[in-house]
Amino acid sequence: MTRNEYVPFSSHVLQVTRHTAIEYTFRMEYSGELKPGQFFEVSLPKFGEAPISVSGIGDGTVDFTIRRVGRVTNEIFEKYAGENLLLRGPYGNGFDVEDYKGKELVIIAGGTGLSPVKGVVDYFSGHPDEVQGMTLLAGFKSPSDILFLEDFGRWKQTMDVILTVDFAEETDNSCQIGLVTEHIPQLKVKNKKEAAVIVVGPPVMMHFCAKGLLESTFSEENIWVSFERKMCCGIGKCGHCKIDDSYVCLDGPVFPYLKGKTLID
Repeated sequence: MTRNEYVPFSSHVLQVTRHTAIEYTFRMEYSGELKPGQFFEVSLPKFGEAPISVSGIGDGTVDFTIRRVGRVTNEIFEKYAGENLLLRGPYGNGFDVEDYKGKELVIIAGGTGLSPVKGVVDYFSGHPDEVQGMTLLAGFKSPSDILFLEDFGRWKQTMDVILTVDFAEETDNSCQIGLVTEHIPQLKVKNKKEAAVIVVGPPVMMHFCAKGLLESTFSEENIWVSFERKMCCGIGKCGHCKIDDSYVCLDGPVFPYLKGKTLID
């Protein structure tokens, strides 16, 4: 019997981790095939549902890093460990780690853009021998906005990590000050033409990162991006996420840059 794509299933909240005043990670029960960069519709009866990217994949678990910004997410924040949420998915085209094996890999993430690509960072952090080298360049507004702070310490053991903030009243050795684009010319990559690059963040940030990468002689055919859209149905029926002839919920949210650069609202 074919499962109805619209019907959600109940999932147990196993653990909740607070990152900032408005951003928490919910670890949920889930078993099934899953890729970093895919998303689920997370819902509560009477309040609605919201598309949330996968921020972690475990043995029988899936993580969602959720920002408290509206009616649905406000209510989700009232559900802590021991409670249940409704999920449907996974949806969309995610990051395939096979695309990056054997290459130098650079991941550039801005703010909550680190969430959908965190699964890729975690994978190669645990399998550093499967890439020729890896750099994570992550930027946040301020030190109090940094996500996954404890994970950065673990990632630094197996890859080059550049953690930067837009501004800070006080600085320490844990992060630098400045936009992520300022660090692109100094990336320590041996073969930029062959290196793979993932860029995830606000549209303006991705635009200028791609511009900086191309100016630094990275190849556009080796760049991937991820789009943030209001993906209501998740299966290409409602049209809310349609750009030209592409449905972000089906064809994305992860796109090769050669395709992503043509998707203009």
